[in-house]
Amino acid sequence: MSKNIKFEEALLKLEEAVRLLESGTLTLDDSIEKYEEALKFVKICSETLEKAEQKIRILTEGKDGTISDYPFVQDED
Repeated sequence: MSKNIKFEEALLKLEEAVRLLESGTLTLDDSIEKYEEALKFVKICSETLEKAEQKIRILTEGKDGTISDYPFVQDED
């Protein structure tokens, strides 16, 4: 499986794997194989989202009209 897969494609493949797993129609061996495949897509999606989050910059305008930016930091709830 290529790491160059786009986020949207990985997400669609993950959704398909979950749908098949939830259908209950797969054999145990096929379910395990599909689960392992789904984990790979989860990893791709997660890594892509982490990279995107690192690129996000929040811009703010100061009282003097200057614009500054700083890295996006997600609140840990």
